[in-house]
Amino acid sequence: MRPAGIILAAGESSRMGRDKALLDYGGATFLEHLIRLFLPRVSPVVVVLGHHAAEIRGALAPRPGLQVVINKGYQAGQLSSLQTGIRALPAASPAALVTLVDHQSVAAATIDAMLDRFRSAAPALVIPRCQGRRGHPVLFSRRLLDEILALPPSASAKQVVHAHQQDTSYLDVNDPGVWRDIDSPADYKTLMEDATAP
Repeated sequence: MRPAGIILAAGESSRMGRDKALLDYGGATFLEHLIRLFLPRVSPVVVVLGHHAAEIRGALAPRPGLQVVINKGYQAGQLSSLQTGIRALPAASPAALVTLVDHQSVAAATIDAMLDRFRSAAPALVIPRCQGRRGHPVLFSRRLLDEILALPPSASAKQVVHAHQQDTSYLDVNDPGVWRDIDSPADYKTLMEDATAP
């Protein structure tokens, strides 16, 4: 069975001032862009919504392999959304590729290489790294997904990542998109300028 995918899109986007999931990027919304990137590579793709869930869900076309779940407790933080996404995965999923909805510019080749690394070496984690800086998405093996589910609400998934550094495979890539997140209108402006640059 292929690894699954989880796209976290439940937050309030307070610094952006509008829902990041619905921002335009290359003629599609942020969320749609990531779904199109993930669906040919991982299955199922679980999208976790929370803030303005009905509006965002209404903008998505149903398709095979896509599952939308609602985290009603999204205000508790990112861990609660990740746990909601993990609970929606098939029990047989060997791993999950996890990303945030504001990580738009990661290259398809990076994801392909991460999946290849997992298939060949079966590490606990695969984390992309560009110029020595770690980024997203992160590929969690099933046993780590189970550990994340066991975390208390006050914890963070980073605790699980730190606990398994010895069994983490860092994938060095020439892809600054792995650490580029879009948190503010200025970030979005720069992203769009870069996307349309000759």
